[in-house]
Amino acid sequence: MEDCVFCKIINGEIPSEKVYEDDKVLAFKDINPAAPIHVLVIPKEHVQNVLEINHENKEMISDIFLAINKIAKQLGIEDDGFRIINNCGKDAGQEVMHLHFHLLAGGKMGPKII
Repeated sequence: MEDCVFCKIINGEIPSEKVYEDDKVLAFKDINPAAPIHVLVIPKEHVQNVLEINHENKEMISDIFLAINKIAKQLGIEDDGFRIINNCGKDAGQEVMHLHFHLLAGGKMGPKII
């Protein structure tokens, strides 16, 4: 989508600090981190949110989680742990309407996020 900030990042129109990239997934540092390590993991194909996952594109989710596995090992956070968050829709806090997962780490997190 032409007005999607994440699509512009994927296309190189907006700079980002990339952490990981393959042919289907891009991961980059969040510009407003909520934890010492805060990476956004997005599919390169534009999908608004999890409600648009269907039988034709369901592999997208496994591609994202395989990438998260690699990123966790690359960043050295696999032993201490990390949190993965997905917000679906405005009331849930989704600010960019492009499917994305927040990977948070780098310190002890409490049981709640609110």
